[in-house]
Amino acid sequence: QVQLVESGGGLAQAGDSLRLSCAASVRTFSSASMAWFRQAPGKEREFVAAITRTFVTYYADSVKGRFTISRANAENTVYLQIHSLKPEDSAVYYCAAALGGSRPTTLSDYNYWGQGTQVTVSS
Repeated sequence: QVQLVESGGGLAQAGDSLRLSCAASVRTFSSASMAWFRQAPGKEREFVAAITRTFVTYYADSVKGRFTISRANAENTVYLQIHSLKPEDSAVYYCAAALGGSRPTTLSDYNYWGQGTQVTVSS
């Protein structure tokens, strides 16, 4: 059974930085595409960033230049480094894993999800 556990969220002020972590209990972690999505109240879950098994990265336009996704296969962990936080970044951030599929930015290609970690940014 695959489990994804996010951590690192919390309260922040605009301009601050945060690092989110996602620990994955999946034997084939190194073969999985990993991603972060987020969902703000009243909005649909949206793609934020992804990293493939070959370390190719993808970002939503709204976060390019501020967010960095990385992975540590030896630790079965994926990270999301966030700089220059904005109030509009406030959301629940979800980690996701895709053990198949070919569309790293597509929500429906992800098989497993974490419970999410809340990020709240005040102005």
